[in-house]
Amino acid sequence: AGCYRGIPSPASATDRCSERARAHRREEMDVDQQGDAMEVDQEEQASKAFGELLEKAKDLETTAPDRAPQAYKDIIFNKADLEDPNAKGREQAIYALGEFYVAQKRPIDISALTKELRPLFSDLPKAKTAKIVKTLIDLLAKTTDSVHLQIELCTDTIEWCKAEKRTFLRQRVETRLAGLYLQDSKYAQAIELLEKLLIEVKKLDDKLLLVEIHMLECRTHYAVKNLPKSKAALTASKTNANAIHCPPLMQAEIDLWSGIISAREKDYRTSFSYFYEAFEAFNAAENAKAKTAMKYQLLSKIMQNRPQETSSIISSKSGLKYASTEIDAMAAIAKALEDRALKSFEAVRDQYKAQIDEDPIIAYHLDDLNETLLEQNILRILEPFSRVEIAHVAELIELPLSRTQAKLSEMILDQKLMGTLDQGIGVLIVFEQEQVRSTYGNSLKTIKNTSEVLDTLYGMAKQIGRAAALGSGSAHGRATARPLTSGSKAGACRISG
Repeated sequence: AGCYRGIPSPASATDRCSERARAHRREEMDVDQQGDAMEVDQEEQASKAFGELLEKAKDLETTAPDRAPQAYKDIIFNKADLEDPNAKGREQAIYALGEFYVAQKRPIDISALTKELRPLFSDLPKAKTAKIVKTLIDLLAKTTDSVHLQIELCTDTIEWCKAEKRTFLRQRVETRLAGLYLQDSKYAQAIELLEKLLIEVKKLDDKLLLVEIHMLECRTHYAVKNLPKSKAALTASKTNANAIHCPPLMQAEIDLWSGIISAREKDYRTSFSYFYEAFEAFNAAENAKAKTAMKYQLLSKIMQNRPQETSSIISSKSGLKYASTEIDAMAAIAKALEDRALKSFEAVRDQYKAQIDEDPIIAYHLDDLNETLLEQNILRILEPFSRVEIAHVAELIELPLSRTQAKLSEMILDQKLMGTLDQGIGVLIVFEQEQVRSTYGNSLKTIKNTSEVLDTLYGMAKQIGRAAALGSGSAHGRATARPLTSGSKAGACRISG
């Protein structure tokens, strides 16, 4: 009826309101899209302008190297006053200048650049600042003989982070500083810094950083020959790594050090499996540590007394990529061990002294292997003798007299050789091996087992006696507690009986 009179119905009014609202939203969306398009255009123009400036600065690296740093700094500090809201152009210029300094071998300039950029960091997001600082420290590490300069830069950066209250960045730079202390053999300072960091980071529960700190702790304690603490730190690192998605390279580092600890405990079979896992991960990432993992694989096979298996590892498809002097040294040692030739083993060690001694882990195990081979050769030579001149033993084993005499003394003290040295006349007297009959050992085992059986029977007898005493006591208590009445004389007689 309302429609016929020209009065709009409530439904039609609602429809018109909703249409106006939709039209208004469409207008807003159009404005937003236009604004976004304008912002994208501005960003593209800015990136294009920065790209042109970067190209000019890179051209100066070859044509006028002296003017290149200033050209990069003009871009970094935005002398052209270009729009760069995300700081992408300036960030690229910082990295390019750092790479230029690395190529020119100017580590002091990289350190100075980090300090020059600090006023700029206040305008940048904290995450980007942390990335830039860590990248510059990594670039400084690429230069030769810059460990002390890196330590100074890290120390100075830590003080700046404390003043600016940048805890996240400070903790990561302190972790890097602890690694540098370890590299510079300042073990006490590294351990002290790591202990403080662990207390702080555990409160924040940053698992990934905890994994990295525990790995540094493991390496530091291993360097000072504190194997129990090194193993405990490695276990803590594995525990934290299992709680998160651990990056592949970090997991490979954990596997590598698990193998090193297992090898130190003389569990070479387990260590080989860890080294294999680490090698696969490093090889997939084309990381330089793949060669180290491969060397340790060869070392495990050598220490397992299976040198013939090293050739298959070296000639494998992935192994051929890492052919080098270090791998040749391990192959030569495996060949000398296979031939059971102590003299050639020592000759190989002298030939590849630089490659072997630069890695303390390989040097330690090969020293151990050398001593084992020497002892085996001495025992084989002494088998037909009961009395022999020390000079003759040294001649047979082709070693200096002083070293032979020192080794014989050591073997006698360790009870690996039954005999005595008569140094007055320079003679070794070898005692006959005592033949101890097995009857004595068997008798002692029988007496021990019989004693254990008697002790067990005595304990059981005591328990039975105690249970019987408790049972009789409770029965007597029940009998005395029951009242005697005239109608229960028969029961009383039975109880008294």
